[in-house]
Amino acid sequence: MGVVFPLVRDETVQIDQVRLGTLYQQLGAAGADRVIGRASRELSARIARCHRLWEVGDTFALCKCARSLIPIAEQAGMTEFTRVARHVTLTAAGQDAVALTATLFRLQRVGDSSLRAVRQMQRMMV
Repeated sequence: MGVVFPLVRDETVQIDQVRLGTLYQQLGAAGADRVIGRASRELSARIARCHRLWEVGDTFALCKCARSLIPIAEQAGMTEFTRVARHVTLTAAGQDAVALTATLFRLQRVGDSSLRAVRQMQRMMV
């Protein structure tokens, strides 16, 4: 019998510190915290919506939903999240079910990691 190795699904994320710093500089700590908090909640809700759309097989709506993540993630400085959301958009538009499934679940992992990283950076900025 063969040896089974567990897969490690840890994603490295990139946060644009300059963008976050600019946000704090322009809006102040309280304003930037509100913007980032709102963006985080919106991203979480839209990722969940993407998964629901994937479950029912609505790739057209999934493509639109994934595309809508991009400007929100960019505003919050989540560069890796933005990149993966673009990949989900492309795979949804390309009707490749296997690639779409893989990129969508990667989006979930990168999204979770990005949201945690932004919260950590928020604490450092204050």
